[in-house]
Amino acid sequence: MESEAATRKRRIDPKLEAAGWKVTPYQPPYTASPPPASAVEEWPTAAGPADYALTDDGAVRGVVEAKRVTVGPQGVLTQAERYSRGMADGPLIRGEFGVPFLYSTNGEQIHFHDVRRQRNRSRRVSAFHTPSALAEFLNRDADAELAALRALPFPQRLRPYQVEANEAVEQAIAEGKRKMLLAMATGTGKTLTTVNQVYRLMKSGVARRVLFLVDRRALAAQTVREFASFEAEPGMKFDKIYPVYSQALRREDVADDLAFDFNVMPSSLLTDPKLGDAFVYVTTIQRMSMNLFGGERALRFGDEESDADVEQLDIPIHTFDLIVADECHRGYSAKERAVWRDTLDHFDAVKIGLTATPAAHTMAYFEHMVYRYEYERAVREGHLVDYDVVKIRSDVRINGVFLHAGEQVDQIDPRTGTKQLDLLEDERRFDAEEVERKVTAPDSNRKILQELKHYTDEFEAAHGRFPKTLIFAHNDIAHISHADQLVEMAREIFDRGEDFAVKITGRVDRPLQRIREFRNRPRPGIAVTVDLLTTGVDIPDLEFLVFLRPVKSRILFEQMLGRGTRKGGAQAPDKDHFVVFDCFDGSLMEYFKNTTGITAEPAESDNKSTRQIIAEIWQNKDRDHNVRRLVKRLQRIAKSMSGEGYEAFAAFLPDGDIADWAAKLPVLLRTSFVGTMKILRDAAFQDLLENYPRGVKTFLVAGGAVDDVSSEWLIRGAAGREYRPADYLVAFSEYVRKESETLEAFSVLLKSPGDWSPRVLTDLRDVLSRTPEHFTEANLERAFRATYGKALVDIISMVKRAARDDAPLLTAQERVASAVAKVTGGRTLTPEQRQWMDYIEQHLVENLSIDREDFDLIPILSAPGGWRRARRVFDDLSELLEHLNEELAAV
Repeated sequence: MESEAATRKRRIDPKLEAAGWKVTPYQPPYTASPPPASAVEEWPTAAGPADYALTDDGAVRGVVEAKRVTVGPQGVLTQAERYSRGMADGPLIRGEFGVPFLYSTNGEQIHFHDVRRQRNRSRRVSAFHTPSALAEFLNRDADAELAALRALPFPQRLRPYQVEANEAVEQAIAEGKRKMLLAMATGTGKTLTTVNQVYRLMKSGVARRVLFLVDRRALAAQTVREFASFEAEPGMKFDKIYPVYSQALRREDVADDLAFDFNVMPSSLLTDPKLGDAFVYVTTIQRMSMNLFGGERALRFGDEESDADVEQLDIPIHTFDLIVADECHRGYSAKERAVWRDTLDHFDAVKIGLTATPAAHTMAYFEHMVYRYEYERAVREGHLVDYDVVKIRSDVRINGVFLHAGEQVDQIDPRTGTKQLDLLEDERRFDAEEVERKVTAPDSNRKILQELKHYTDEFEAAHGRFPKTLIFAHNDIAHISHADQLVEMAREIFDRGEDFAVKITGRVDRPLQRIREFRNRPRPGIAVTVDLLTTGVDIPDLEFLVFLRPVKSRILFEQMLGRGTRKGGAQAPDKDHFVVFDCFDGSLMEYFKNTTGITAEPAESDNKSTRQIIAEIWQNKDRDHNVRRLVKRLQRIAKSMSGEGYEAFAAFLPDGDIADWAAKLPVLLRTSFVGTMKILRDAAFQDLLENYPRGVKTFLVAGGAVDDVSSEWLIRGAAGREYRPADYLVAFSEYVRKESETLEAFSVLLKSPGDWSPRVLTDLRDVLSRTPEHFTEANLERAFRATYGKALVDIISMVKRAARDDAPLLTAQERVASAVAKVTGGRTLTPEQRQWMDYIEQHLVENLSIDREDFDLIPILSAPGGWRRARRVFDDLSELLEHLNEELAAV
């Protein structure tokens, strides 16, 4: 185990030296004349020697308490406080401390506490502050700065809620909070609110050097212009009062009709911050991550090309004292999220996250939701418009594509675009989620657009203008682009010229210019995109939103929906609502009605490389968990590799069968650890795991597949009420408790489980579905999943939990397994009885009850011989079924 002395020499001393502190042993003359920019070891105090005293400008500025690497440093800050109290040679801070800046560290973590203000809280920092940073802290008066902030008036052009947002942020800063989240619905002026906030903080001196992070260069350019156009003081734009810098931008990051004139950030302001500096730096978080960590750990987002030749810089942690992270809800992968956190964590600054759609990981990082201005309130107050819904039912979008043997299809190679006519020798079924990924049915896309045309024609007849329409396509992949197909069909169906329907994605020439044309001109009337227009784009005149892209992320869905929420502009001055076309039979809207306001968005990929996982297995670091992770990765390789992959893996594994080897891997590691790890740690094997031959994917154009498409309006209630899952479950609980004495199904489940039967279950489902709240199993299941994180809760659990808060939540599989175990626990089953119990279990998982009729009606029970055969196998079959029903209801 590493000693404290070793930790200090190996870990702590280098970090102090990197921050500009020269580590030196204590000498008696230092007491009267402390050396400049030094970390003096074993400085004597009345409470004993301090591990390090940070000295500069003839005084002790800080105290560092060091612990060995195995000790958590946060809890030992009190020792640094004791040393500070023991250095009371001059005026005391708050009547007790002789030194203002306290640190504790184990060489890996550093905690810092500025004890000058009672409200200052200790916090973790990524490195030691430099001598100039501590000098700057001492030259600033936080109380005077906050007083100046409170005295600043608000401009009258700000809306009341924007003032509320600024006041909430300023109150949080005054309370000593260092991280906070500001959530404002899309279209409510989030950036304007923040620009005013930045001005107020800079004017008062609370913040002087400000970093404004975005995740696309185009948004960086847009943000710089927001600052430049903001009148901070009468007759004075923001950038005439404080410099606004940006990263190096490209011509294509700015629309063609705008001047390309940006003030590029000098590196010296990043690497050598000074007390008198006051500026705003707008950049992408990708570029900042490269400045901090180099290209290897750079954060990359979406398909935007990374900046080349970005210099890695030595940027002190106090370079910025305010960081604003815009659109901080992004659904990064686990690896990207780690770099995102590290980039923000590098700086010791107040951090404000901006979002329209807070996610769980965002809340976890920023800790304090200081203000929230929601869409419903914005609509109610007249700042945004509400929406109506049209659900379009497409058999292909719901059920997928079924191709019969003998059908002709076009087979396309996605790599080259080569098309080959193929005659199917066997039938093929594609699930709905495979449509536009593995197969396309042109008839489906055509009929959906034709259905859309009915509504645009009706709208145009009523309003005298074509409704500006945005269609979200599934993809824009070369040779198989769904977006291209929709544009081509829209031009044909709407028949208004080539420029009336256009594609706006990252693959078109000058996409920002195309966006401006769509926003500012009557033509194009229809734009097809994938995700380029999901956020950061203001198109007030947009009136029709068409979802032809399946979406599972609440955050992405709300961002897409937010494209239509703004009030109309010059082309649609009377816009009072917009229309959402849900091309999945209303399932998108229904799904997102039943999600919470803050949802955990799943990471897109694992954080660790396969090499890292193998290394951790070798080091016995969380071995069982890492073995399971590795098995899953190997199985994914097996599913995606080509025949040549088997030949390549044959050099290491029997027959190159990686799927079989993966299934056996846990056992192999237990029985032959060294030999198995020799294979896993082989450099050539690890390289093959990353660069194995992959199978060639094909894409089918099912020209003969015919779709059945229909549509209908969904009318929202006068109050537009949409339950959140928790509220929905509260309503359900109230209903169950109110009706528990009058409805038979509730009485059976809660008091008389012996009376449970298929009839009672049918009655229960029927009664619940007919309630005004529409308590269907599907709706309730979504609510339980979102509220309790439990998927596929069965209806019995739902009712029991509604009646009793301590009732367990079980899936059908869990309930059936428990019931069968109790009923058969004291019996010795013959092989045939075991087989029949398997049939019965499968039936119960689907139906949660059983009776005699099921044996002759349900295929899984009738096929093996039905009631007659089952009764021969079980002498007491009727009694067995009664016990099963009772146990199902009793669990």
